[in-house]
Amino acid sequence: MGIRILRASAHDIRFPTSLTLDGSDAMNRAPDYSAAYVILETDHPDQLAGHGLTFTIGRGTELCVEAIKLLADHVVGRTLEDIAADMAGFWRSLVADSQLRWLGPEKGVVHLATAALVNAVWDLYAKVEGKPLWKLLADMSPEKLVACIDFRYIDDVLGPAEATEILERKLTGRRQREEEMLRDGFPAYTTSAGWLGYSDEKIRKLAGEAMAQGFTHLKLKVGADPASDLRRARILRQAIGPKRHLMLDANQVWGVDEAISSVRALAEVNPWWIEEPTSPDDVLGHHRIRESIRPIGVATGEHVQNRVIFKQLFQAEAIDFCQIDSCRLGGVNEILAVLLMASKFEVPVCPHAGGVGLCEYVQHLAIFDYIGVSGSLENRTCEYVDHLHEHFVEPVHLRNGRYLAPLAAGYSAEIKPASRVRFAYPAGAAWAEHRMPEGTEVGT
Repeated sequence: MGIRILRASAHDIRFPTSLTLDGSDAMNRAPDYSAAYVILETDHPDQLAGHGLTFTIGRGTELCVEAIKLLADHVVGRTLEDIAADMAGFWRSLVADSQLRWLGPEKGVVHLATAALVNAVWDLYAKVEGKPLWKLLADMSPEKLVACIDFRYIDDVLGPAEATEILERKLTGRRQREEEMLRDGFPAYTTSAGWLGYSDEKIRKLAGEAMAQGFTHLKLKVGADPASDLRRARILRQAIGPKRHLMLDANQVWGVDEAISSVRALAEVNPWWIEEPTSPDDVLGHHRIRESIRPIGVATGEHVQNRVIFKQLFQAEAIDFCQIDSCRLGGVNEILAVLLMASKFEVPVCPHAGGVGLCEYVQHLAIFDYIGVSGSLENRTCEYVDHLHEHFVEPVHLRNGRYLAPLAAGYSAEIKPASRVRFAYPAGAAWAEHRMPEGTEVGT
């Protein structure tokens, strides 16, 4: 793997989803699904390149792009062999930049940019090895996987020795679980029927389509106003019947007391979980909500900024479901740490994927977690949204409401060149077509 990374180019790519209110929720009423996108060019004889992105929703994407450029010096000029030999050290070199760290540390725009670069390196690594990312991880020994993790700040609850033991316990049956994923795929749930901006009629229609596609778990956005939330929740519950799972997502809009009263008012629709009921940083608030609304579960993670907050959520017994995000955390390395902590605390991982490229990413993470870490599908499902997959070289594929295991080498988040050009912001043709009157902007 003496492949040298020669250049890193960063791109601002935005899709005008605010025009149809795809992705709308209580906190983000008109998002434009976007990506701060990076390409790592190499001296590989076949011109293999690493592609990575971090998900954003419109304005501010340019800040992530600039942060990628500032961090790129930690990647450009290095060989893949050198990086792979010390994955934890490579990751720490990015998050420990002595000046950029001041803007975090390990949170916010800089951490989002870190994810884009780290994910691009893993994409390149998997392509050079000729494996999809989930398979690359599944084929690693426990010792090699643990060597990818920076245990700083979490070694009081999980250290390298215990992490290795967790992985070693799951070596038995790993081959059978891999065969199962290749045959059946990983169970998915859909949010595409329940965006906040959708009409009641559209919710009914899309719920029917989702059930016809094999989905048994559907999620509804709430947090607009109590009467509207209950009306829409009743509509979705009536549409899907009593046996399917209905999940609710408040996208952080409530305070703690408001969350408790709001969820209690929605209890009649028998929700499986309430997602992001309050600020993702409020660990004790999540704990109080969880204790107050049982047996309804609490799920969060989409905006949990690093492994440290997840550690505290686990320690405080504040969540029932761990929702890792492939870009909010600092890429694959930090996600491995969270998967292992979730396994130790016996909290099921149900990845978040409501955004461009996130489904392409998290299918790998969910499949690997089952094969190599948790070994269980109990109370586990992975989010799916039916938007923008046509722009990817290797888009997700679903059958009977399950993610089919990707077979192509890489991390699946490479956007087609034509789409990168068309949706480049602000000069791409798609934005010229949707140009608003001077002084206004589309979406966010």
